[in-house]
Amino acid sequence: MSNSFGKRFVFTTFGESHGKALGCVVDGVPAGIEIDEAFIQSELDRRKPGQNEFATARKEGDVVEILSGVFEGVSTGTPIAMVIFNTNQKSKDYTNIKDLFRPGHADFTYYHKYGIRDYRGGGRSSARETAARVAAGAIAKLMLKELGISVASGVLAIDGIECESQDFKFAKSSPIYSLDKKKEEAQKEAILTAKNSHDSVGGVALVKIKNSPIGLGEPIYYKMDAQLADAMMSINAVKGVEIGDGTESSKLTGVQNNDPIRKDGFTTNHSGGILGGITNGEDIDIKVYFKPTPSIFQTQQTVDIHNNEVECALKGRHDPCVAIRGSIVAESMAALVTADMLLLNLGRNIKTLKSAYTH
Repeated sequence: MSNSFGKRFVFTTFGESHGKALGCVVDGVPAGIEIDEAFIQSELDRRKPGQNEFATARKEGDVVEILSGVFEGVSTGTPIAMVIFNTNQKSKDYTNIKDLFRPGHADFTYYHKYGIRDYRGGGRSSARETAARVAAGAIAKLMLKELGISVASGVLAIDGIECESQDFKFAKSSPIYSLDKKKEEAQKEAILTAKNSHDSVGGVALVKIKNSPIGLGEPIYYKMDAQLADAMMSINAVKGVEIGDGTESSKLTGVQNNDPIRKDGFTTNHSGGILGGITNGEDIDIKVYFKPTPSIFQTQQTVDIHNNEVECALKGRHDPCVAIRGSIVAESMAALVTADMLLLNLGRNIKTLKSAYTH
């Protein structure tokens, strides 16, 4: 099983949904970065469950504890280990499906690959694991802050109700992280309608990276857009990723899709800030498509571990729209990719090395 991500700025996560704790080890963090623990906690608070009627009712404080790699509020250059203890597991909610494969979940594939699975909320395959990613992403953001690079996210669409504006400031105050105040109520209603029908809805998150320098990305096999896609597709329930205009580009002509260049920069940004797998200095725009939460409270057909056809009736606490909290995870993964690419970019040519090592 692969549990690490990145080449220079590397993080490894551990833990299960109903285990004692979740956590991560972040390696490759440069020494001397101010580690704001309150900021790290605030990032986890944005993702944590149980905050309102639009999320799972599972109440977890998601209090993060730094175990190593920080001394007197500053990174030491050694691995930063963090742990988040689970405090509100209700494993008994899953005993009735111990031998069943929940439709839409990873139960079936995990069992057939490994011959064993943790049926308590999916164990390692649960989206609960993403809390550790957000903790790691907060460290990456603290590094990016030193360089004036920011990463923001919001919910662009829910149940096909798409935002017409992209107000990231408003998204921070919206309980569903909607990017459009005029569309927020309709999106809320769609979520609650699905929830009251014991169903769920999908959604789209938009992540924007601002002030990225020109040159990030390592062609040919570690391109910026390829790694962003890799990062996003590793998130639970993500079924599609677009950079810039994405699939709409296939409907345009060359003259419509090309971004003209002037001495002060690009006049349009259809490329989403990346050309040839390398950042071009424009905003990096990433759309992340989440499927409806597979945990729904309707009776569904499935099979058990003995391949008997049975019915599945779920209990427990689940998000009616995983895209909401998933947008925070996508934002964190974008920050982690950017941090990794910044460190890799230092070795791009001899001039860069000379500037670092000669005085």
